[in-house]
Parts: sequence; C-alpha cells; structure tokens
Amino acid sequence: MKGFRTSFVGMFHHDDPEAPQVESVEIPIIQRDYAQGRRDAHAVDVRDAFVEALHAALTSGSPVGLDFVYGQARDGRFEPLDGQQRLTTLFLLHWYLAFRTGNLTSDQRWTRFTYATRPSARRFCEQLVAKPPPAQLAGPPSTWITDQSWYLHLWQFDPSVGAMLVMIDAIAARFAETDLEAAWTALTDPDEPAVWFQLLPVADMGATDDLYIKMNSRGKPLTSFEAFKAHFGQIIEHTGRTDEFGERIDGRWTDLLWPHRGDNDIVDEEFMCYFDFILEVCEWREGRVRGEEQLRHERRAEVLFSPGNDRHEEHLQFVFDAFDRWPPGTGLEDLFASLFTTVAGRPGVHLFGAATENLFLACCERYGAMRGSTRAFSLTDTLLLYAVLVHQIEGSGDAQARLRVLRNVNEASQFEMRLQNMPKFITEVAAFMQTGDLSHLATFNQNQVADERRKKDRPELAATVARLEDHLILRGTLAAFELDESLRPRAEMFEEAFAPSCWPLLTGALVAAGEYQRDYPNSDYHLFGSPTTESVWRTLLVDRGDRTSLSRTGAAVMSLLDGLAGLTGTTAERLQAVISAFIAERQESRLLDWRYYLARYDWMREGRSGIYYGYDHGLGYEMTMLEKTVQRSNYRDPYLYAMWREAGSPVDVKDPWFYGYSTTPRWMQLTRSGIGLRSISAGILIASTVDEFDTALTQVLDSRTDAEPNEVGRLVVVPQVSVDGASIDVRDRVQLGAELLSSLLTVGL
Repeated sequence: MKGFRTSFVGMFHHDDPEAPQVESVEIPIIQRDYAQGRRDAHAVDVRDAFVEALHAALTSGSPVGLDFVYGQARDGRFEPLDGQQRLTTLFLLHWYLAFRTGNLTSDQRWTRFTYATRPSARRFCEQLVAKPPPAQLAGPPSTWITDQSWYLHLWQFDPSVGAMLVMIDAIAARFAETDLEAAWTALTDPDEPAVWFQLLPVADMGATDDLYIKMNSRGKPLTSFEAFKAHFGQIIEHTGRTDEFGERIDGRWTDLLWPHRGDNDIVDEEFMCYFDFILEVCEWREGRVRGEEQLRHERRAEVLFSPGNDRHEEHLQFVFDAFDRWPPGTGLEDLFASLFTTVAGRPGVHLFGAATENLFLACCERYGAMRGSTRAFSLTDTLLLYAVLVHQIEGSGDAQARLRVLRNVNEASQFEMRLQNMPKFITEVAAFMQTGDLSHLATFNQNQVADERRKKDRPELAATVARLEDHLILRGTLAAFELDESLRPRAEMFEEAFAPSCWPLLTGALVAAGEYQRDYPNSDYHLFGSPTTESVWRTLLVDRGDRTSLSRTGAAVMSLLDGLAGLTGTTAERLQAVISAFIAERQESRLLDWRYYLARYDWMREGRSGIYYGYDHGLGYEMTMLEKTVQRSNYRDPYLYAMWREAGSPVDVKDPWFYGYSTTPRWMQLTRSGIGLRSISAGILIASTVDEFDTALTQVLDSRTDAEPNEVGRLVVVPQVSVDGASIDVRDRVQLGAELLSSLLTVGL
C-alpha cells in the first residue's frame, strides 16, 4: 500500500492522479462514536495535549505530522478505518478557523464531512457548515450553537455531538489570543501545510475483520498515545526524521507490538508503557531522576529531544534502536526464551517469581504502573531488559553468561536498588554487557561482585554453580559455599535437605551441626532458619552486608551436608538421624545446653520468623521465639511453651503467648490459682499472688529437695555444671517443668 502525504484540505484536491479521489469523508457505521471531547480527567489531559500540538504547529512554524490515516475511497467517498478521531478534530479545527476568519462557505470540499454512525451526528455536521456562528462570536461556541432553533433537543443524548461541542470549545479557548488569519493560512497552505498526515488507501475494506481491528489498533478514541505521537513528531521535526518516525510507528513497530495486544485489540497502552521505559532510560543516561512530580510524556520528550539538548541525536537514535533491534514475529519470543526461564532447572537465566521470561512483553504491560509504592515492573527487571537491549544493539558476546551475573548482582543489591542510583546502574550495565568486566559494576553490592569473581575463577564448576544460583533460597549468592571439588556433592545434598518439606527437621539438624544462627554484635537478636518461610532461609544464607557471621553459618551448613551424604535412607530419615545422634550424645555427656533443647523439642523451633531474642547478648535458658519479625506482636518463650506441650497442653494453664520486650519477665500462669512459672538460668521460678493457694503450693514444693526460697517465690533448681565459664544443665529442665506443672494441677492449683 502506497501512502500519500497530504492535509485535511489537501486530501480533497486531485493534484496526484495516483492518490484516492476524495469528494467527501464519511465515518462508517462500523466506527465508534467521536470521543475526543469526553469530559473525564484522562480525556481532558489528552485533549489538551492534542489541541496544544495543533496550536503549536499553526503558530510556531514547525509542522506536525499525524501519521497514517487508513481507509477506502469508493465513488469519491472516503471511509476511514483508522483516523476517525483525528479527521473529526481536523474538521472542527477547520470549521472554527474558517467561520472566525470569514472563509467558511458550503461549496468548499472539506466541509463535506459526515457521520454514518448516527443520523443526529450527520445532521449536526451539516448544520455546522450551513449555519455557522457570527465571526465575532463572544463566549463559548457551544452556548451559541445549543441556543439555535436548528439545534435539536435530542442531540444532547448523542455522545458524538456532545463530544464535538466540547472539542469546539477547547479549540476556541486555546486559539482565543491567536492570529486566526495566520493560523488559517498555515493550516490550508497547499504546499507546506502546518498539519499533515499520510493518507493510505486500503484496496478492500471488507478483506478481513483482523484488518479492521489492526487498522484501528490505535483508533480508540482519545488515547494518550495518539496525542503523544502527534507531539513527538513535531518535537523531532528539526532532525528530519519525522517521516521516518511516522512510517515506523505505524508500520514495523506496530507489527512488533501487535502480537502482545491486550483483550481490547489495540496497542496504544503497550506503546505508551514502552515509551515510558525509553524516556526514563534516556533521562537516567543524562544523570537525571524524576522526582515525585509526574511530568507528561510530551513534556519529558521536549526536554530530551529538543535542539537545546546536546544529546538529542543520541536519544533519538536510541528510540529507533529500542524498537528496530528486536527480531520480528516469533523471533522476539524465541530471543527471550533462549535467554531466560521462569522454571528452575530449565536452560536459561532463572527469573525468580516472574510470570514470563519475555521482559519486553512485561514492560509493555506494566511499565510505569505502581502497586502502592512499588513499581509493577521492577527496577531489577528494568535493568535486565536494558541489558538485553544493549546486547541487541551492541552485539555483545556471552550474553546469557553476562545476564546471569547481572541477575545475581541485582538480587543481591536490593538495598542499593534505589531510584536515585539508576543513572549509575544504567551506565554500569551498558559497560558490563559490552565488556564483561566486573569492575564496571561499582554501584552494585560489592560482596556479590566479589562472589562473581570467585565463580569466574572456577569455570570447571560453571554447571554446578548455575544450578545452585537458580535455587530459590540462594538466588545467585553462593557466599556460604567453598568453590572447590566439594561443591558438586554438596549442591546435590543442599537441594534435597533444603526442600520446603524438610524445613521443620532441617532447623533441628542444623542446630545439631553447630551454632549456625546469625548473631549481631551487641544485640540480643539471633536469626535461625524457619520451618515455614523461604525468605528467612535466604536472609540466613545470602547476607548482603558484613559476612563475618556468615562464615560460621556456612561452616555448619557444609558440615551438615557432608554428614547427610554419609547416611542412608530418605532425606527426612537422615535429618532425623542427625538430630537423634546429637541428642543422645548430649544426654550421655549430661551437657544439656540450649542447642540440645532446640534439637530435642520441635515445639521450640515453631517460630515462623526464625528470630530469637536471648538474654544478655547470648543464648541460654532465657529466650523468646518470634512468630513475626517484631516484639510488638505475640511470641513464645520456647522453654515455657515446650513445658506446656510436654505436659499435654493442659487447658487449666493459659496458652503461653507473650508480648513486649524480651527483657520483660515471662510467667506461664495456671488459670485457677494464678500461680506462675518462669524459666531462668538457674532453674524454674514459681510464684503465687493469691494467699489462699499458698498452703497447697507450699506442700507441693516442701516435698521436693530441689526447691529453695527465692525473693519472688520458690526456685526449683536445675542441676548444672560449669563449662568454659557457662552453667550447663545436667537435667532436662523441660521435662522437669512439665512434671512440676502436672503436679501443681493434680493438687487443684
């Protein structure tokens, strides 16, 4: 199909014998109502931008192109398939300037504009031409029009008529202080019209339904994209690439996006999302970051592509490259399928939690959208998409290997992944994709960059490394592993032992293997694994900051993996064997430290958060086990909870939940008597606050040889020995506490 550059007035002239011979324009019945005059907020924004672009074209000397208008000319009547909205607005603009300048006569061909969609819209257009307002009209034209005898009351229910009235008033308001004669001359100039488009005749309008849909893929009334295209073409007029832009955006670029259209069978929104990505990348490449103010796409484009920007040519070339360098058709899907995967174990770089490996499609669907304060298309995905685009433009080598590294450093740099850092990230990603030099990644988490150097030095382990990197817990970080020949068997065992079904046992087996928890200097906070929550394991094993404590965690994990490899049975059976052996060893040696208790009693490892608070910066016989991540929520005292569960969870004892700081004394209370039990380093404290129960309590405790007076009540002493300055139980205090609890309940307390 050959296009013909023309204007609204020019399309009615017959200077080119190959051009369609247009005597009139009729909006066919298959088209939607005219909607560039709707009153909703979105419509107002887009309408204002479109009218502003037209006004600028008529007053600045910089013509604007409105891209392609598709349709069929039959017997002199042109029926648009795509372009109805623009043609209607141009008709109204010509009508307004013509009657205001005294140039409106009914014998002019351009006035033969009508609608076949509704008789009322057709009649309205005819009356506008036949009975125009006076040239010196005061006030909004719509007020004069609706007050005329020829204006039918029923027309107020026609959405196209209502929209045309709104548009007429918008045009009148914007051109109020304009030299209308000069504007009319510029609009109707036969050689260099200020507003032009490419008229593209379609040979057979009824060829297929898909043709109609595709031709109208941007014909949805009043889209942001329609206004942006018109304005963008005007902005880049000084570059001489406006025609090229118009041809591409209505040709190959639409073909690129067409397979990704939504249920509405248009690609306007997809175009705008992708343009948002392109504009923001250009802004970042200039070192600029948008603040909270959300500037219109048109205004952002003016800043980037105007002659006053020294980098406007570079930016414009990036726009073309950002569309042109993607392979056409199914090649785009194939490209991303060859680079990424959303399923662990399949070839490609694993995109964690992604719905699709096609980042281009995801960008076109979600870029710029927000979910609360979070970007629907994340900054990490933005960097990966940009990296692929750099690869397509520059032809960098080892694309998948470099993308894997970027995936890893992205995942590790969530603290650094802030909008303010994106200019640096963009520059560094481009340099890395072009060279593969890790030193370019200076703003990313440097611990992870160091990990990537370690991996690079052991190419013979690449397959095992990639397998571990793709694990949902590790997500690219192997800081807990030694990169030597032990990696292969440990990787296999890790995948088995760290399966979610094994987590409840794994927490006990790791305690048996060593003090694997992450401790923090001068803090009572300690992080263990979780029986239920993947993110806790990730925090435990892939710390992004100081990795001093990670070395101890890693040593315990590697020790466990090596030990499991030497056992037989299912993974669960092997984990249980490790726990049982540790418990038996501690019982035989009569050294029942806090690790023994956590290993023996599953109740003491139920906390979903993996967070424990100790006492006096250490772990011992006073601690809390958190369900959530803060102490402002209910949590357990694991010792008291285990005593209660071992006693059969008696209903005459309040379910031991606690709230507040871990330094606050925690008492498990009997419901009837109010007697409380508390675990402290030396043993189990018992206290009563109700005098009537003192006698019964005294009788129970006097019968014991291990109970002694204490300033708050009585202390049932747990026998202990001193090991390296620490007092270690030689008798199981949980069993002791359960027995004590049962004895108190038996006598009615």
